[in-house]
Amino acid sequence: MQIAIVLYQGMTALDAIGPYEVFHFLPDVEIRFISHAPQPITADSAVLVLGATHSFDETPNPDIVLVPGSSADTTTAMADKELTDWLKQVHETTHLTLSVCSGALVLAAAGILEGHPATTHWVAQRALKAFGAESRKNERIVKSGKIRTAAGVSAGIDLALEVVKELYGQERAEIIQLLIEYDPMPPVDSGHPTKASKDVYKAAKAQMLQEAKNPRNAISIPVILWRTAIEKVRKRLSA
Repeated sequence: MQIAIVLYQGMTALDAIGPYEVFHFLPDVEIRFISHAPQPITADSAVLVLGATHSFDETPNPDIVLVPGSSADTTTAMADKELTDWLKQVHETTHLTLSVCSGALVLAAAGILEGHPATTHWVAQRALKAFGAESRKNERIVKSGKIRTAAGVSAGIDLALEVVKELYGQERAEIIQLLIEYDPMPPVDSGHPTKASKDVYKAAKAQMLQEAKNPRNAISIPVILWRTAIEKVRKRLSA
């Protein structure tokens, strides 16, 4: 089985590495980190650098594809036609198509989430509706057909364990959970808007919006809007 984990400049590292740490314990699995070409990819911290091992062209038929999110460059990835065209193409033959955090919006930009329930990071839930997806803001993992979407960042570990349980059984998922000692007991309990105080929520939202400011949005957002509008017209004309 081949698992393709998408990398793009400015992506959030844990969105990809969390699931990788789960998947790499599976037998007979080839994991590829995919981008436009084999190259270094700088995470949104601007400090950590990951390596893309294969290109989109080299990976035409992955069994599972996973798209991570980003705190600042989601819209750039959404406007990347080579990426969204590849996702649209491989989704036709994948066994599972996965996203973590705002990676759901990249799937949405590729037309994959239209008509599907989905989740994403809490700050990005409203954006799902613009692409015809149904936001499930209080769910950590959402299943719809062969699509699996996860909430923000750390939810990618839960997503990967859910996939292992589904494909390899409860025992294998439990073994991997124990191998990585995934037994969260956080010293604070503010991991979802429904649990956070008003002050914490306000401060966290302000920080997220500040981090999301990106001069590339001036180009990416109009591209996304035009492309979405054109696709709607094309579907209406072909109906």
